[in-house]
Amino acid sequence: MPRILSRIDQAIHQFDNVLRTLVPGAAVASRPTPAGKEIEDGEMSAEERHHAAGLMRINHTGEVCAQALYQGQGLTAKLPEVRGQMEEAAQEEIDHLAWCEERLGELGSRSSVLNPLFYTASFGMGALAGAVGDRVSLGFVAATEEQVGKHLDKHLESLPAGDRRSRAVLAQMAIDEAHHAQQALEAGGARFPGPVKAGMTLMSKVMTKSVYRI
Repeated sequence: MPRILSRIDQAIHQFDNVLRTLVPGAAVASRPTPAGKEIEDGEMSAEERHHAAGLMRINHTGEVCAQALYQGQGLTAKLPEVRGQMEEAAQEEIDHLAWCEERLGELGSRSSVLNPLFYTASFGMGALAGAVGDRVSLGFVAATEEQVGKHLDKHLESLPAGDRRSRAVLAQMAIDEAHHAQQALEAGGARFPGPVKAGMTLMSKVMTKSVYRI
C-alpha cells in the first residue's frame, strides 16, 4: 500500500519538482538522448546555428510549461489514477527537458530567462483545469500536446539541413507527445472545441515569439 504523503511532504516534493524543472542542469533524463554519438551534424553557418538554438530554446520552454501543467494538474486531480497518469507523463517530459537543454549547450546557447514566468502561468492553468474536473483536465492535456506536436512539425521543417542532432531529438519528442495526447483522450479527456484551441494557439505564439530570442 503506497504511503500517504503529509502536506509538508507534498510541499517538499513539489518544491523539488520546481527546482528540477527550472534550475539548469537539474533535469536528469531516464532515457538516453536520441541524438546519440552515431549522429553527427553537417556543416552549419553561424546564422543557422543561431536559428537552431532559437528553435530548441522554444522547445525547452515548451517542456518547462509541460512540466508545470502536469504538476499543477496532478496537485488538483480528483482520481488517483489520473494523478498517476499525470506523474508518469511528467517523468517522460523530463527526458525532453534534459535533451533540449543538452542540445542548447551543444549549440553554444542557453535556456530562456523567461522560463519562471511561463512555468508559473502554466502551473496555474494546470491546477485550475484539475480543479474543474478530471475530464476537463485530461482534455487540456490532449489539446496542449496537439499544439506541441504542431510546433514540433514546424520546427522539423525549419531546422537547418545540417542540424541532424536537433532533428533526432525533436522527432522522438513528436512521437512521445502524440502518445500523451492519445492517452489523455482514451482516459476520458474532453475534446476541446475549435475556439478554445484557437485561444491556446494564440497564447503559444506569445511564448514562441518571445523565447526565440530571450
